[in-house]
Amino acid sequence: MLLLHTLRCVGSTTLARLAEVAGRPEPDVESELIDLAVAGLVTFEPGPFGGWGITTAGRAVHATWIAEELAAAGTEAAVAEALDRFLPLNAELLDLCEAWQLRPEARVLTLLGALDRRAEPVCADLTGALPRFGRYRVRLAEALARVRAGETRYVTDDMASYHVIWFQLHEDLLLTLGIPR
Repeated sequence: MLLLHTLRCVGSTTLARLAEVAGRPEPDVESELIDLAVAGLVTFEPGPFGGWGITTAGRAVHATWIAEELAAAGTEAAVAEALDRFLPLNAELLDLCEAWQLRPEARVLTLLGALDRRAEPVCADLTGALPRFGRYRVRLAEALARVRAGETRYVTDDMASYHVIWFQLHEDLLLTLGIPR
C-alpha cells in the first residue's frame, strides 16, 4: 500500500520518478505497479504525457488504508498538530517560491534555509507519528543541498525541487487526515 500511497501523493508519473520518490529500485516498483494494475488500483497511460496513475478504485482502497493506518497508530492528534505547525510554514514557502521566481537572489536562498531549519522539527514529529513521513525530510534535505551546491533549479523548477517535495508533503498531510484540498 505504501507505493499506492506514494503514487496518490505524487500524481500521475513515470516509473523512474516514482521509484526516485519512493526511494526504491525501479524493478521492485515496476513489479508492484504491475500487481496493483492487475488489481485495478492503478493504470498506465502510454505517451509523452502518460505515466502511472491511480484509478477510482485505487483511491477508494487508498482512503480506507490510510484511515486504518492512522487509527492503528493512534497518532491522529499528533499529525493534526503537526499540520497546524506546517501551515504557517507552507504560506511562507509559497511566498519564498514566488519571490525566487520574480528575483532569484541569494537572500531568498538564505530565507529558504531558515525555513527548512524550522520545518525540521515538524518533519521529525510527523516521522515519529507515522514513519512513512521520514522520506520527506531526506528528500527536502537533498533538494536543499543541491540548491546550496548551485543547482538552483531545485528551488522550484525541477520535479525533485524543494517546492515540489513540499507540495507532496502537504498533500500527504491532507490525505492522511482526510482533509480535501
